[in-house]
Amino acid sequence: MLSIENYQEGFLKFLKEYDVVKEPKGLYDPIQYILNLGGKRLRPVLTLMSAEIFGCDFKRALNAALSIEVFHNFSLVHDDIMDDAPLRRGETTVHEKWDINTGILSGDAMLIMAYQLFENYGAVTFQALAQLFSKTALEVCEGQQYDVDFETRHDVTIPEYLKMIEYKTAVLVGAAMKMGAIVAMALEDDQDGIYDFGKNLGIAFQLQDDYLDAFGDPKTFGKQVGGDIIENKKTFLYLKALEFASKDDKKTLETLFSQNLEDNTNKIEIAKKMFISTGSAEITKKEIEKYTNKAFSVLETLNISEDKKDLLKVFGNSLMSRAI
Repeated sequence: MLSIENYQEGFLKFLKEYDVVKEPKGLYDPIQYILNLGGKRLRPVLTLMSAEIFGCDFKRALNAALSIEVFHNFSLVHDDIMDDAPLRRGETTVHEKWDINTGILSGDAMLIMAYQLFENYGAVTFQALAQLFSKTALEVCEGQQYDVDFETRHDVTIPEYLKMIEYKTAVLVGAAMKMGAIVAMALEDDQDGIYDFGKNLGIAFQLQDDYLDAFGDPKTFGKQVGGDIIENKKTFLYLKALEFASKDDKKTLETLFSQNLEDNTNKIEIAKKMFISTGSAEITKKEIEKYTNKAFSVLETLNISEDKKDLLKVFGNSLMSRAI
């Protein structure tokens, strides 16, 4: 088994060789731009790691890993348009750097390119990858719609929110790992198990992302801190704050999350203070740990060696120690 850094290096080398410098430049330049903005490459690394965990040379899974990364970045381009986000990984978003129409069309092209990468596999593997990918892509769209719906709803529950982040974020992490297992032709039970590991890890990752949106350092977080508060998103932090707030504080928080302001500095600071005072911030950190441990418990069911389980635990723990 290689280290996480080795998988990252292997993937980045393959990404560099992936030629998207084509005509018309107005379509492909934004794709080149978003794919080279950096990031931890979490999902493709998981695909490569999963393939090798089940006895396959990780290089055989590079096309599947790249498909996951292309799809993930496609979803980011469109999400940024929907959220009117100015920054992605600390840099200007595609629709801000070019325009909205370019962001839509380049994103559409990326979705098609993601499917094309499966053509590098044999028929049986191609079919399994495509079926999983189609199911996952649709769930991601469903999760995004739930997210949009929640912005105007005032009765969102914790279970509904967890379902939303499962679909919007976690299923793609699970799929990334299952794709590696599919390429490696692992047993079906192991394919399903590694999917569940990834899905639970994905929920922990998204909860961590929600936490960092409020309390992260913009230099290391790579996105606009307080973005969820500005957009009035009903995150786990917000919902738990409502649950434990006093009657007056609950009213204040609900009013705060119904406002669309020019200057959001005060709104962000008030929300953060209430997340802390209600205990929501601390509860969210415990929930991150809960789902990470839930992922780890799945590892015991897999037919892999202990050292491979340890490698997956190291990766999972790294998600809980992202810069704050």
